[in-house]
Amino acid sequence: MDTTVDLDTFSSLVERPDESARRAAEERWQAAGRPRGGLGKLEELGSWLASVQGRSPVRPVSAPKVLLFAADHGVAALGVSRMPAEGGTAARVRAVLDGTAPVARLAARYGAEVRVVDVAVDSDPADFPDDVVAHRIRRGSGRIDVEDALTPEETARAFRAGMAVADEEADAGTDLVLLGDLGVGSTTVAGVLVGALCGTDAAAVTGRGSGIDDRVWMVKCATIRDSLRRARPVLGDQLALLGTTGGADFAAITGFLLQAAVRRLPVVLDGVVAAACALVAQRIAFRAPEWWRAGQSSGEPAQAKAYDRLTLTPLQDQGITMGEGVGALLALPLLQAAGDALADEAPTPYVPAAPKEQPRLPSAADLLRKL
Repeated sequence: MDTTVDLDTFSSLVERPDESARRAAEERWQAAGRPRGGLGKLEELGSWLASVQGRSPVRPVSAPKVLLFAADHGVAALGVSRMPAEGGTAARVRAVLDGTAPVARLAARYGAEVRVVDVAVDSDPADFPDDVVAHRIRRGSGRIDVEDALTPEETARAFRAGMAVADEEADAGTDLVLLGDLGVGSTTVAGVLVGALCGTDAAAVTGRGSGIDDRVWMVKCATIRDSLRRARPVLGDQLALLGTTGGADFAAITGFLLQAAVRRLPVVLDGVVAAACALVAQRIAFRAPEWWRAGQSSGEPAQAKAYDRLTLTPLQDQGITMGEGVGALLALPLLQAAGDALADEAPTPYVPAAPKEQPRLPSAADLLRKL
């Protein structure tokens, strides 16, 4: 089976967002007699929406999708997370699917659909619906401090799976993706990728992830240090890097981000996992980051380093570290507001509902007369 993916084509296929549409949106705002910068960040976001949509006036965001790639990681067995290595990811997937996870509740509040793509959860595929496991590559991954996460063939399949998901979403009419992940041990893997690509040591990219204490932080730091030694020899080959010290979810997300940019589908990044994959994708197509926005700052040092390299500024800083797309989802109202404020269509006027007739409650005088 072919284990290669032609990464060079992305450099030519990924174009910049429409700069003329961006300028038209800014000029339209000025022509309306409104003060420059009067809406602050919403103006910049509205201009970005115009550029990625390739049109002005902006079309309001109407079909947002929370997209969560799920996978287990071998390094979780080392105890680098407070979440249980065995069954922890599967439990999180079930919580999203049954609507009890925070991201599911918030998505319902904000009018966004939620999609989970299981690429390497360490569970029986029969545990989840067919559409969730349709792109599964394997169960779990190798322990990246001592072995490769994936084989070359699995890496290529995962990358292509992410591309396929991007095509599916673009064809379905999704107009904004809120990109997150589900996986125990994933922040350790992200730290390795960011540390390797930014040339930093382990301590500079080791965060607290799931809320670990000092002892576990030292274990996590040592794991990232050992994994970095395995990552550096393959830095020049992005697919090899994803297979050696990444995982099926990291390969799939990277493929998704690049194909989404090809399909002109804008993406809001969530946590350090999405940031690490974006950093890999930037190495493949330098214009791709213009199709993305950083939803939030999680406080993870690796995420901050990745965003600095990508020149992306987080839209919010709510200190959310749980992943699951929650931070990206909280940025959705800002983007919806930006789209609505700069859209051409007049909103439906608010008409208060007629007050319902309420039953008359007895007055104090009525009560006294009964005494």
